[in-house]
Amino acid sequence: MKRPVRFDGAARTRRARGFTLIELMVAITIMAVIAVLSWRGLEQVVRARQTISHAMEDERVFAQFFDQVRIDAREAVTDDEVGQSAVSISGSMLQIVRRFGMSGEPPRLQVVRYQVSDGLVTRYASPPIATPDELNRALSSSSGSGDWSAVPLIGGVGAINARLFVPRTGWTTQMDEVAAEIARNANNLKTPQFATAPIDRAVKGLEVSIGAPSLHAPITRAFLVGQ
Repeated sequence: MKRPVRFDGAARTRRARGFTLIELMVAITIMAVIAVLSWRGLEQVVRARQTISHAMEDERVFAQFFDQVRIDAREAVTDDEVGQSAVSISGSMLQIVRRFGMSGEPPRLQVVRYQVSDGLVTRYASPPIATPDELNRALSSSSGSGDWSAVPLIGGVGAINARLFVPRTGWTTQMDEVAAEIARNANNLKTPQFATAPIDRAVKGLEVSIGAPSLHAPITRAFLVGQ
């Protein structure tokens, strides 16, 4: 015969016993620590995402700027068409005289200038030029005059620097060295074996460097002129 199972009061008390206040406080503290760590981790992820987004946007803007300079340098005319170097620098200004217009249209020229003002790089472009007189007026006029277009390209720029590659000199910022190269090329036309050849370019390459507070080091790109 089975004996009945007896449940005493102590067993019932142990079964009914819940969490103590200390246990609850420990559990809440652990949950709070986990929440803080999770929030900090999430905040770091958000910051990293914002940093990457800003870096990608900056890279896109710089790429567009350098691509525009590359196009202008490729379309640069020859020195004899301008009567001086088609590519020139003066302080923080870069000037390029380039071909302008679509195929099938009468050939025209355009004076393009890149300048920095208050940390903003702006591309100024003259209206299409059809005659030598118009070219002389454009070369002597100031950037941003009435009929010139102005397109802001990059903000937050500390400086924009350019160098020109002259075959007998190398990279230089001195326009008198470019002028000397133009004079040598013009003298070559007086030599019989070079008389039928076109005047060679004085500037074969263009190097542009941009510095900004947001950059660890300046970004530099080099371009061929007229090619």
